[in-house]
Amino acid sequence: MATPPNQPSAKYLEPETVARLSNLSLVGRLVVEGFITGLHKSPHKGFSVEFAEHRQYAPGDDLRYLDWTVYARTDHFFIKQFEEETNVKAYLLLDRSASMGFGSGPVTKLQYACYLTAALTYLMIRQRDGVGLVIFDSDIRRLLPPKSRPTQLRAILDELQGLEPGEPSNLSRSFHHLAENLKRRGLILVLSDLLDNPEEVMPALQHFRHNKHELIVFHILDPRELDFDYPDYATFADMETGRKLPVDPAFFRQAYQKKMEALQARYRRFASESRMDYVPLNTQVPYDRSLMAYLSKRARLE
Repeated sequence: MATPPNQPSAKYLEPETVARLSNLSLVGRLVVEGFITGLHKSPHKGFSVEFAEHRQYAPGDDLRYLDWTVYARTDHFFIKQFEEETNVKAYLLLDRSASMGFGSGPVTKLQYACYLTAALTYLMIRQRDGVGLVIFDSDIRRLLPPKSRPTQLRAILDELQGLEPGEPSNLSRSFHHLAENLKRRGLILVLSDLLDNPEEVMPALQHFRHNKHELIVFHILDPRELDFDYPDYATFADMETGRKLPVDPAFFRQAYQKKMEALQARYRRFASESRMDYVPLNTQVPYDRSLMAYLSKRARLE
């Protein structure tokens, strides 16, 4: 993974990654119908459509919606954007619970999730879709409402800067709370290690689908959490509870791997039955490579 740039707000958005993602604009529009579809013109016209915000003019925009008052003040062209102009409102749900601080390699799971969050934000803003950010652990800690203006990218990057692991996770509480309060149908992208009780997590994810949201779950795990490839007898500590347990890895490795494989298979079946996307990710694989593989696969399935 390349070294991030020095600018604070650009820590998690590398120029090399931006260049690679820029080639995915067409693929991005085809990811899932209604997900990242570029500019969405509303069929509703006239005063029944509520003004929402401005965005910078782009070639091909309807000149009828240029705001000449803003142009007179700024000498820049801006388009009036209406509440129903874009049918995509996306929320990136970023898990910053204590377990996300684990990393056996150059990046922790939280850092990996931050890189992925930055890349997804860039892609959606570039497509002029609205994107927001929700940061949570045992509860929701930060919520940025979705916006499609270019300044939203910097706002989200600034939130990622210096983000540290927080309290123990409570995925179901955060998911249910959001599902109850997000009134408009949209795209929910979860970035988490899902290290919580699946009997509670799955119904909470289903809550989003019940409310007609589209859902993509990025299941982020460290390679050591997948293979338990520790060479020596050691004492392991739970990062969320602090509980310690002496373990001989060689003795438990095979059983552990079977349980982890079963957990991923369970989430995969659940996602298929619930019509959501489940994307298992290994932090050993560069995040941009994983994201591009996912987007390309989704495009081929359309």
